[in-house]
Amino acid sequence: MTEKRKILKSASVITLATLTSRIFGYLRDQRITLLLGTSLAADSFILAFQLPNLLRRLVGDGSMTASFIPVFSGYLGRPSAELWRFANRVFWALTILLAGLTMLGVAFSPQLIRMLTLFGKNPGQWDLAVYLNRIIFPFLFFIGLSALAMAILNSFHIFGLPASTPILFNLSIIILSLGFVYRPIIRLVPEAYRTPAVALALGVVIGGALQFLMQVPELVRKGMRFLPSLSFADPGVRKVGRLLAPGFFGLGIYQINFIVDRIFATSAKMPRGSVMSLYIASRVTELVLGVYAISVATAILPMMAHQAAARDYETLKKTFTFALRIVTFIALPGAVGLIILRQPIIQILFQHGQFSAESTQLTAQALLFYAAGLPPFAGLKLIVPAFYSTQDTRTPVRIAACALGLNIGLNVLFLEFLFSKLYNGGPPLASSLSAYFSFFLLFWLFRERLGRLGARALFGSFGKVLASSAVMGVACYAMLQFAARAGINVFFGRAAMLAVMIVAGLLVYLGAARLLRCKEIDELREILRGAELPPAETVAMG
Repeated sequence: MTEKRKILKSASVITLATLTSRIFGYLRDQRITLLLGTSLAADSFILAFQLPNLLRRLVGDGSMTASFIPVFSGYLGRPSAELWRFANRVFWALTILLAGLTMLGVAFSPQLIRMLTLFGKNPGQWDLAVYLNRIIFPFLFFIGLSALAMAILNSFHIFGLPASTPILFNLSIIILSLGFVYRPIIRLVPEAYRTPAVALALGVVIGGALQFLMQVPELVRKGMRFLPSLSFADPGVRKVGRLLAPGFFGLGIYQINFIVDRIFATSAKMPRGSVMSLYIASRVTELVLGVYAISVATAILPMMAHQAAARDYETLKKTFTFALRIVTFIALPGAVGLIILRQPIIQILFQHGQFSAESTQLTAQALLFYAAGLPPFAGLKLIVPAFYSTQDTRTPVRIAACALGLNIGLNVLFLEFLFSKLYNGGPPLASSLSAYFSFFLLFWLFRERLGRLGARALFGSFGKVLASSAVMGVACYAMLQFAARAGINVFFGRAAMLAVMIVAGLLVYLGAARLLRCKEIDELREILRGAELPPAETVAMG
């Protein structure tokens, strides 16, 4: 089986699980917006969930796998007892670390929420956020252990089960959002905090616990015994720690920038509901990003780690560039589609209950600028793990620090001088521009480190994808204008029209890509057919 086929097969398994999870994630977000809309309670819930969720994403979506897998890969050829002794020591070290962070998060919730509402004029309005943050923070403990379990299973090329665990998380919140469940719960809390957001917060914690517990049986089958074995002096544990600490920042800049966005969204200038509007816009963007970009990134990291351990850097470069082409083939048309169809997408998906037409307008404005950054967001999911596979954590951290400074500076500029033009779109635009800066600088440095990556061939491929996406964009815009003139006001009619536009746009894109001879179509089609792909091509190093 070729390296290409392994990547695509693993990514396909992860994509199926992730797509199912994203569907339930949409239902979860739809329930949250239906119950809370863009109210102060909605903003409080998002703020309370923000820091635990940030840490979850920093650990779960990248830094744990990126720091643990390269080290664990070095133990796979050793005796089983030594392998699992190392895994147990990492598990118990992480357990103690997460327990300490959880207790600190609960104790210092007022200070954390004050930090997240730095630009707000009335700190007292966020008392509900403090209360919710104390309920939610234990989620961090469970989800951190879940991330380690995922990293271990991914090392054995088991991807489907770990990728499926978020389904339980989403189901937990959905169940707690049902009236006959949340109403008895909120009667037990102080009157000032009697809102469905309290039950949703409990759902977050329960869902996190289920994500970890779901993976335990498979870990036990592979050989994990969870026997107490704590040793911070263990060379392997120390190595993981050295990689993990900077990994929070290097791999998580995308999520850290989202936090910065929401801090600026609490400014007194911003309309009420800005925090929730940015959250929903980012979730829609992540639907495209997560379904395939994260799947490919998850699949290639163990492969690149093995290649780096064997010092097979030529194959590592081919693995990276192949993954980058495939992800760009998905992300770029996804960005164009989101930009053009943002209004009907938000309207159909979320304009129900407390989520009004005004909420749709607010969210669509944010989605415009987040969608523009989708290609570099996807690229960062690949380029940072490429550095980590060679156990280089310093370079991504340095670039991330520069990008964070750029994001903060742009946010200040947009808020003070361009607010009347950008409105709540300033923070998303700042994040997108920072992502472009990070990706291109990291790409250049990666090329300087390992040699030529076939940039000429890469950008030729990107050019074809861009041209195909532009054709699709024109078709989607024309269909959108036709739909506006048709004046369809029935919900199911609008939903059907949106579905037709999305399917037609996809067909136009694939048709244009076929005419331009984009080879990514053949590569994806072959894996769907189950046929063997040809050997990895020899890239003309230009």
